[in-house]
Amino acid sequence: MPYDRIGVIGAGAWGTALANVAVRAGRAVTLWARDPDRAAAIAQTRESPHLPGLRLDDRVAVTADLAAAARADAILLTVPAQALRAVAAALAPVLARATPVIACAKGIERGTGAFMSEVIADSAPQAMPAVLSGPSFAADVVRGLPTAVTLATADVRIAATLAQALGSATFRPYHSTDVRGVEIGGAAKNVLAIAAGIVTGRGLGASAGAALITRGFAELMRFGRACGARPETLVGLSGLGDLVLTCSSRQSRNFALGVALGEGRSLEQAQGRLAEGAFTAPALVAMARDHGVEMPIAAAVDAVLDGRLSIDAAVESLMTRPFRAE
Repeated sequence: MPYDRIGVIGAGAWGTALANVAVRAGRAVTLWARDPDRAAAIAQTRESPHLPGLRLDDRVAVTADLAAAARADAILLTVPAQALRAVAAALAPVLARATPVIACAKGIERGTGAFMSEVIADSAPQAMPAVLSGPSFAADVVRGLPTAVTLATADVRIAATLAQALGSATFRPYHSTDVRGVEIGGAAKNVLAIAAGIVTGRGLGASAGAALITRGFAELMRFGRACGARPETLVGLSGLGDLVLTCSSRQSRNFALGVALGEGRSLEQAQGRLAEGAFTAPALVAMARDHGVEMPIAAAVDAVLDGRLSIDAAVESLMTRPFRAE
């Protein structure tokens, strides 16, 4: 199947960006917004309120009719991780059997500890779960700036065909069958990016920032291996690549949240935009504990977000850990 028709579910920043990606690749694209007034406004202005000043391609159809958007060969599900279950369940009755549903959110579901592919499998069992992740900011992607990501699903032929269907001169998807490895990279890096932002906001210096990214990646690797992820996935775009990007730019909502916390703002004051890492942190730490994996940086972030540790106490706890071989 060539996957000529693409439905994009969610008209936020990432949905707008990926709608542009798919139409540039020559696909027929329908973008779904939950609110009819929002859909009408986007259709008229060709602009998402989440990406002011950046244009949605004129070839993208915009609708508030979920069934119309679901009449597609493949679905890009771009809603936030904690909303994904409800939207996937709403999609289920209007999806054709075996339609690829590609989760584009990076997180772990709060309460269940489920990864996004598991949420899709549970909520829309007739769908084929897939994930798309990697170092990518929506504003760069919607502008058509060069970006590379990883697209994974269990069937290698379908993964390769989907990558071909979405790829273009400026958007390069690498395909994989390591669904869990791709998901772990996307979820864990958000938590670690909050830590990197705290380092920046606290003024701890570039040396501390580099150490944080390096030791955070060691945690990601340990957790990934314990969960069966392939090493080449973890050192690839959806692991190391996304970690480096997210830990180094205020365009990252997770990094920006950490900066605000490091500067002394409360969690309530700091949460101006959705930061998936704030929801993922407790689930990630609980899963690491269940697998017997040490993730001290992720645990410190969870404790700071939960109010169990101050930032200064968290930094001290990390710096006074026993000396050991690298």
